[in-house]
Amino acid sequence: MIAFTSQVIASKPLVIAHRGAPGYLPEHTLESVTLAYALGADFIEQDLVVTKDLKLIVLHDIHLETVTNVEQVFPIRKREDGRYYALDFTLTELKTLNVHERQDANGNQVFPNRYNGKGTFQIATFEEQIELIQQLNRQLNKNTGLYPEIKSPAWHKEQGVDISQLVMAVLRKHQLDDPNKAIYLQCFDFAETQRLRNDLNAKVKLIQLIAENDWLESPTDYDVLKTQAGLKAIAKVAQGVGPWIPQLVDLKTMQPTAFVDQAHIAGLKVHPYTFRKDALPENINTQQTLQLLFKDLKVDGLFTDFTDTVVTYLAE
Repeated sequence: MIAFTSQVIASKPLVIAHRGAPGYLPEHTLESVTLAYALGADFIEQDLVVTKDLKLIVLHDIHLETVTNVEQVFPIRKREDGRYYALDFTLTELKTLNVHERQDANGNQVFPNRYNGKGTFQIATFEEQIELIQQLNRQLNKNTGLYPEIKSPAWHKEQGVDISQLVMAVLRKHQLDDPNKAIYLQCFDFAETQRLRNDLNAKVKLIQLIAENDWLESPTDYDVLKTQAGLKAIAKVAQGVGPWIPQLVDLKTMQPTAFVDQAHIAGLKVHPYTFRKDALPENINTQQTLQLLFKDLKVDGLFTDFTDTVVTYLAE
């Protein structure tokens, strides 16, 4: 595995379209995917959650209200915590919703300068996105890849749903459970990453996502995973890691941490998240950020809301 990884590290870094092209169109919609493809992404991300009728849909959260009009269409379908869960709706019901720009708890757009139109956008299924990308690849003779993420597997399991089994079934149906295909499968839950490889016999390339413990993203202890021992443990089951950019560099001093070097020593690729040119720290611009990531830190790929900006930088 080490030889394979070092060979990849020497090649051109990957541009990973984070949720499609959300810098320009509502995230994870087929329109957003198509734009990310046209802008030259190497891989396009699909966050996966499950519907009531056990279909995989592409949605960043297990909840619906931040990116859809579910409150207006199904006002009484919220749970006791006041939230609307994708798992409580059938795919047919979810297809009646309109996807809009991400909003905060007060209904304000999280990124005010992004899409402000009144267009009609739908939730897409995982298989719809697979077909769209594969058909574009066939017609344009390209090999743009998929980068699905299994969202909240422990939560889904509490609800009686094995999301990883469903994901692996779809990958195998489409001949995508293959380390040589243009696909990475990612997850924040390290126990689930290990289960995918060891129990579900996944052959696909795996990426272990790295969060901060106070985000409560999963039961995983990320402080342990960030150590040399933790990275070595990851390398036993995965091909790479997806850290948060501030884990790679101190944003106050702009000094790199040891994370990228240690991950590379462990034989892991490093694909950090998320470059947003409209949400940079005050003391650094787009050019400086991309130079820091690609030239100084030598990351192997980058998640971005703005595919075109990163593609242009790497071309220069």
